[in-house]
Amino acid sequence: MSVVSQVILQADDELRYPTYGELQSIQDFFKTGEQRTRIAETLSTNEKKIVQEASKQLWRKRPDFIAPGGNAYGDKQRALCLRDYGWYLRLVTYGILAGDKEPIESIGIVGAREMYNALGVPVPGMAEAIRCLRDASLGLLNAEDAAEASPYFDFIIQAMS
Repeated sequence: MSVVSQVILQADDELRYPTYGELQSIQDFFKTGEQRTRIAETLSTNEKKIVQEASKQLWRKRPDFIAPGGNAYGDKQRALCLRDYGWYLRLVTYGILAGDKEPIESIGIVGAREMYNALGVPVPGMAEAIRCLRDASLGLLNAEDAAEASPYFDFIIQAMS
């Protein structure tokens, strides 16, 4: 949920106008809007490139994942892994656009860990996969944008750890 939505909902719950501090937080949110939009555009435009690079990094670090018996062994399983990469990248862009990690948590993290456990997918391996996704993504951003985007990836990594 964006800062704007949070402020409005909280003020409405308390039947009051937004406070000066809340209005300042909205103003700060708007000031970073161009940067957040630029980051989301860069990540979404380069999704295929990012997913390819991240998967190469992961398979180099964890060749056991694509070896016989590994969770990403075979074309179908590998395609599912790459699909998940794109899904997590999209979640990160939602968080960046909102300026909040709540969309990542409510849309993607709640239940993801349990789903991977139920499917027998090693959750620590998913954390490693997201690290590779983060590194591939941040490599396309300037230092300031990378610093803004990194915590959203780190949030997922921590949730998977």
